[in-house]
Amino acid sequence: MKKILLACSSGMSTSLLVSKMKSYAESIGDEAEIWAVGQDQAQQEMEKADILLIGPQMRFMKKKLAKFADELNIPLDVIDPVAYGRIDGEAVYKKALQLMSKK
Repeated sequence: MKKILLACSSGMSTSLLVSKMKSYAESIGDEAEIWAVGQDQAQQEMEKADILLIGPQMRFMKKKLAKFADELNIPLDVIDPVAYGRIDGEAVYKKALQLMSKK
């Protein structure tokens, strides 16, 4: 099972994106646990994840979170602003898979 963590300022703005990603994963027969948290919980939740994707509005946190992602050996990236704005669960899910395959 893939474990995909999304983080944004409060964890609220990514909730719809999480739903869209889960729907897409189900539609292609993937088992995936996808959840969103606020920036304050991201570091602690990373221990349960295979990847961390952060909202574009949190781009400034990437360097700080990258240190912990490296220690846990999980990929980290900023969600594409266009995919984020369109709430394109398919595009974000595919990007997560691509990043996890490089690990």
